Amino acid sequence: MRSVRVRIGVLGLALLTGLAAPVPTATAAGTAAAPTVEERRLDGAVPQEILRRSGFADVAPDFVHALDHAHSYAQARRAVAREGTRLWRRAVDRAQGRGPAGGDLSRDDDRPLYWARLGMTRELRAWEPGFRLGEGQRARLLDELERTSRGQTSIGYPRHDKGMKRVLVTGFDPFTLDRDIRISNPSGAVALALDGTVIETADGPARVETAVFPVRWRDFAQGTVERALRPRLPEVDLFTTVSQGRVGRFDVERTNGAWRGGFGDNENIGRTETIPVTDPASQPQWTSTTLPYAEIVAADTGRFPVYDNTSVTEIPAGGTEPVVRPQGPTPGSTARAGGGGDYLSNEIAYRATLLRDRLGLHEELPGGHVHTPVLQFGAGNTTEVTDPEFVRNRLDIIAQVRSIVTVAVSATERTRG
Repeated sequence: MRSVRVRIGVLGLALLTGLAAPVPTATAAGTAAAPTVEERRLDGAVPQEILRRSGFADVAPDFVHALDHAHSYAQARRAVAREGTRLWRRAVDRAQGRGPAGGDLSRDDDRPLYWARLGMTRELRAWEPGFRLGEGQRARLLDELERTSRGQTSIGYPRHDKGMKRVLVTGFDPFTLDRDIRISNPSGAVALALDGTVIETADGPARVETAVFPVRWRDFAQGTVERALRPRLPEVDLFTTVSQGRVGRFDVERTNGAWRGGFGDNENIGRTETIPVTDPASQPQWTSTTLPYAEIVAADTGRFPVYDNTSVTEIPAGGTEPVVRPQGPTPGSTARAGGGGDYLSNEIAYRATLLRDRLGLHEELPGGHVHTPVLQFGAGNTTEVTDPEFVRNRLDIIAQVRSIVTVAVSATERTRG
């Protein structure tokens, strides 16, 4: 997901526990909310086809059944956590070839997870239980559902195998859906394909854990990235955030900028401002990758070229107008776009690397952002939800990210050695 100027004309460019006394349902109905912009898209023919052809059409009805068996807030929270985790695991299992495919949609597809989750959040938002459910309680249930169904609460590494490296990879939901409702995000597909897998590197095995993040400005402002990653970064050996970028190429983004460029998110809301973080007084304008970018670019990782992207857009010190700097920011400049643009892909890269630095891990933890190629349909396909070239492109992108991670882990070990 890049800045607006990069994406124009390119397809897809890119929130306790307590028991409440039972009260009549009518009293509880006051906290129910209307569907969100994202959830309203769910009724379209394409989302329904994707759910049907993947076997995920039963997710929301099964979730309603689980909610109906909850007779207190505590029971509801347990049900939400259970069903959210179940959805994530089901999507991962499908992507990795475990269990039934549920239909003829290819297993590598990330879209069933996205649309099934929206079915669940819509049902939870409208749910009218037979007990008092306050607005704040409903919000916490929705937050629990978001986090569990995205894999954010299930990241875990085996503690008994000290010889195994630990890698963390993140992806994103589909986005720009009002341009094309059929869109898939290859970074989300990468997360499903790699979660819990072990890759063999030149320096031994590495366990990959993954999570997916929403394409919504408000979630990022509320700290969803830091909440998920803060407990994990001190225990991993390498991390990379991943998102969809340019057509026909991978980019290892050298520099990330502290600026939101205003492009609309999945709720059709834009934000043009400095990225909001805790302790803004110490907030840098730029953060940088510590991934071994030279080794990644030099390696044969797959059919798409991989670039070390050093370009940024800045307002130079003492200046007033943005300037593109192909070789990176100049001293004292103000960010207007990182290598990854000014959208949420740049923001997750900025937040993750800023968190790395604030945890004192800059010198010892390789981490940064990788942009994948845009996932394209086959020539002439303007209506079908899938086609052979679309599937081939997604599988090739997944395989190449796996190779890039393998190279990065090996290069990091050689550097440390």
